[in-house]
Amino acid sequence: MTATKAVKTESRNGHELAPLNARNGATNVTIVVTPSVGSGNASRRGSLASSIGGGDNRAEWNNKMQFFLSIIGYSVGLGNIWRFPYLCQQNGGGAFLIPFTVMLFLEGIPLFLVELGIGQRMRLGSLGVWNTIHPWLGGIGITSCIVTFFVALYYNVIITWCFFYLFNSFQSPLPWANCPMINNTEVPECEKSSETAYFWYRTTLDSSPNIDELGDLKWWIVILLLLAWVVVFFIMMKGIQSSGKVVYFTSMFPYIVLTIFFIRGITLKGASAGLEHMYTPKVEKLLDPKVWLDAATQVFYSFGLAFGSLIAFGSYNTPDNNCVRDVILVSITNAFTAIYASIVVFAILGFKAMTNFDKCLANNKMKLFQHNLLPNVNVSTDIYESTLANLTAINATMDIDLETCDLSQQLNQSSLSENI
Repeated sequence: MTATKAVKTESRNGHELAPLNARNGATNVTIVVTPSVGSGNASRRGSLASSIGGGDNRAEWNNKMQFFLSIIGYSVGLGNIWRFPYLCQQNGGGAFLIPFTVMLFLEGIPLFLVELGIGQRMRLGSLGVWNTIHPWLGGIGITSCIVTFFVALYYNVIITWCFFYLFNSFQSPLPWANCPMINNTEVPECEKSSETAYFWYRTTLDSSPNIDELGDLKWWIVILLLLAWVVVFFIMMKGIQSSGKVVYFTSMFPYIVLTIFFIRGITLKGASAGLEHMYTPKVEKLLDPKVWLDAATQVFYSFGLAFGSLIAFGSYNTPDNNCVRDVILVSITNAFTAIYASIVVFAILGFKAMTNFDKCLANNKMKLFQHNLLPNVNVSTDIYESTLANLTAINATMDIDLETCDLSQQLNQSSLSENI
C-alpha cells in the first residue's frame, strides 16, 4: 500500500528528521510502504500480475498436470498423426527429420516460449495481451480469434466423422470390410478402388457427382455434428475448471489407442515394407527449398502457434511458473508423438499396400489360369514370375489384360492425403 503524509513547516530540534518533502525543497515525493515478509509470495505475485494484467481475478489450473495435459491435448493432433507422416513420405522419408528438427529449434521452441511466457506474465488472453502491448496491435488478437473460430468449425466436422465411424464399428462384419454386392457381383466402383474408399465417399460423405450439385443434407451427419458441439459445450461451459478435468481422458486416451494400434500394426503382413518405405532417407531431397518450407509449416501446425490459444493457456499459470521447463517437455512430447504415430500409420498402410498387392497377383494368376498358362491359381511366386517373363509374345496374340503389380506403387497410392 502507499501513503503520503502532509508536510509541517514548523522548526524541529536536531534529533528530529524532517519529512522527505521538506528536505532541500523536494516536492511530490511519495513514500511507498511494502508488505511485510510474512504476507507471503502470493501477495507479491498478485501485485506483480495486477500491475500489468489480469491479476488475482484470473482463474488458475488446479494442478500442474492439468496444464501439461491441456497443452499436450492442444498441440498433439492431426498435425502429428496425419500430416507429419505424409510430409515424411513426400519429402525424403527419414531425411525429413533433419529440417524438422532444425525448424523445431529455430522457430517452434522460441515462439512456443514467447506465447506461453507472455500469457503467464500478463495473465491475459490473446486479445488482452496485444491490446496491452499497444492498442494498434489489438487486431492481431482479433485475427487470431477469428482464425481459431474457423479452425474449430472444420475440426468439429472431423470429430463428427469420428463419431460416425465409432458407431458403425459396433457392427460385425464392419461395413467397410467388404464391397457391397449387386446381383451377386461387387459394385464396379468399389472393386476398382477399395472397400474403405468406397465406404468413405459413398456412405460417410455420400458425395454428389460433381461440385455443381449440392445434394441433400445427410441427417446422420447433422445429428452427429450437433452431438459434437454439445460435447464441446459441456467441456467448456466452466472454463478450465471443467476442461481441466476432461483432459485427463482426452489427452491420455489417444496414446492408449496409438499403443494398441502400434502393437497390432507391427504384427501385420507388410508392416516392415511400410516402415521401410517411409523412413528410407532420400538425402537429395534436402536440397529442395520446399522441403524446408514444409518442415517450417509443420512446426507451426503441430504446435498450434499464432492461434492465441497458447497465450490463453499460459495466462492461467502463476507468474512464477517455470514455463521454460514446460516448453521443453511439451516440445519433446510433441516430436516423439509425431514419430510414434508415423510408425503406427505406415505400418498399417504397409499392410494395406501388401493386401492390394496380393489381390493384384491373385487376379493376374486367375487370368493366366483361364488362358491355360498356369496349372492352377496357387502356384508359387517363382513360377508366376517365370510365366510373366515369357509372356510378351503370348500376350500379344491372346490379349491378356494383366494388371501391373508393384508393391512400391501400391505404397505410393496408399500414402496419406495432405488435404485434411
